[in-house]
Amino acid sequence: MKVLITGGSGQLGRDVASIFEAAEHQVFSYSRNELDITDQQQCDHVIGATAPDVVIHCAAYTAVDAAETDVDGAFQVNASGTRNVAVASEKCGAKLVYISTDYVFDGTSQLPYQEYDTPNPQTVYGKSKRAGEVLTQTLSSRYFVVRTSWVYGKHGNNFVKTMLQLIQNKPLLQVVHDQKGSPTYTIDLAKFLLSLTMTEKYGIYHASNQGACTWYEFTEAILQEAVDIMGIKPLARLEPCTSAQFPRPALRPANSVLDHLSIRSNGFKDLRPWREGLEDFLNSY
Repeated sequence: MKVLITGGSGQLGRDVASIFEAAEHQVFSYSRNELDITDQQQCDHVIGATAPDVVIHCAAYTAVDAAETDVDGAFQVNASGTRNVAVASEKCGAKLVYISTDYVFDGTSQLPYQEYDTPNPQTVYGKSKRAGEVLTQTLSSRYFVVRTSWVYGKHGNNFVKTMLQLIQNKPLLQVVHDQKGSPTYTIDLAKFLLSLTMTEKYGIYHASNQGACTWYEFTEAILQEAVDIMGIKPLARLEPCTSAQFPRPALRPANSVLDHLSIRSNGFKDLRPWREGLEDFLNSY
């Protein structure tokens, strides 16, 4: 299978490339410098010349807070850029995987969000990613919309890497305890994408590591596993706090937990529990 990856130099894109290459697929991974998704002509040329069987669209504007004041920039990448990728993919008959986010929901539900619950994004980032979903569904006849949450991996900056630094250098570490979600290891997400793209079970999927925790509980686990696995000697004392104590430009969803209804109903193997993913990440870090 010939696979084209947008955002190939990013945190998820790099692990998607390695997983698909390990499965002996032909991978064409393009960074932003090599494929600017906001350039429609370039999208048509690069995707058309590659003629992939599958396009995995990882490129995105992910600066959640910056998007609140850079509305045009967020929509240019997440909406218009996705349109360009969808149109070019459709022209060459490729399956399209659009990576989306828990931010398409408002986070007020008491239950995990299922795939066909009504989106209600509250931030510019969430609205722009929802626009990308709609354009993917409108313009592609063979699409997978894959929503995920709290992603971390070996490449790029993420919460786990930040906490590993802070627990060794700060005497007191306050972490919010009123936002819950499912941490997702990029390797596990990439393996799911591999199994998904081998099928024609198109539609919307929620894909995150199983289970849920708050950011504070996630940090507790990072600290404990860092001590057990990496031998780190932490300086920090952890203390739970509220979101109100750390106001941010963009509202964070109180509930980011995603139910995997589509994974179950379509017969896919679910992602493993989040704690197992964290252990593997730290063992390879």
